[in-house]
Amino acid sequence: MAQKSAPAVADPAWAAFEAEALPHLDRLFRLALWFERNRSEAEDLVQETMMQALQSFHRFRPGTNCRAWLTTILQNVRSNRRRARGRSPLVDDPDDRIGQATPFVPPVPQELTDEELLGTLGRIPVLFQEVIVLCDVEELTYKEIADALAIPLGTVMSRLHRGRALLRAELAHRRQSIVSGPTSETTHGMPRRS
Repeated sequence: MAQKSAPAVADPAWAAFEAEALPHLDRLFRLALWFERNRSEAEDLVQETMMQALQSFHRFRPGTNCRAWLTTILQNVRSNRRRARGRSPLVDDPDDRIGQATPFVPPVPQELTDEELLGTLGRIPVLFQEVIVLCDVEELTYKEIADALAIPLGTVMSRLHRGRALLRAELAHRRQSIVSGPTSETTHGMPRRS
């Protein structure tokens, strides 16, 4: 009985895929885990991404950024899965938040823990989270982010600027509420009932 085995090592296409794409697997998984916030969903997303990448590896241009190419595929798979589930995330209109923003930019606290930063990042709208994570954590260029998220370059820059401003404001607000504690008009950080 003949068993179907993994691609032969002698296959040049498999060897090229293995050399180009597999080194990015860990970072791709971390990104998927950040997007999905569920290990099982992230594993499925990465598996489907890698399957599609392998099937369309003939389209990859050697010498280009393979991680950006894989991120684009991951984002497309994620979008397709979300549409298939018949749901889309509800996000506040960013223009409304900008209209309510004050011109003062509070300073970012100097002693930040990873937990504080990640917790605060999780409280800003997903549209901004995606761009911040791809730029500041995954270190993709603006063009690579625009390609991965299928949005214009100007939108990437705008979301990054607005997202960072929201993140700074949230961090400063969080730090201020921790330092000052509840005020006389609040009880345990909640407004007093009249």
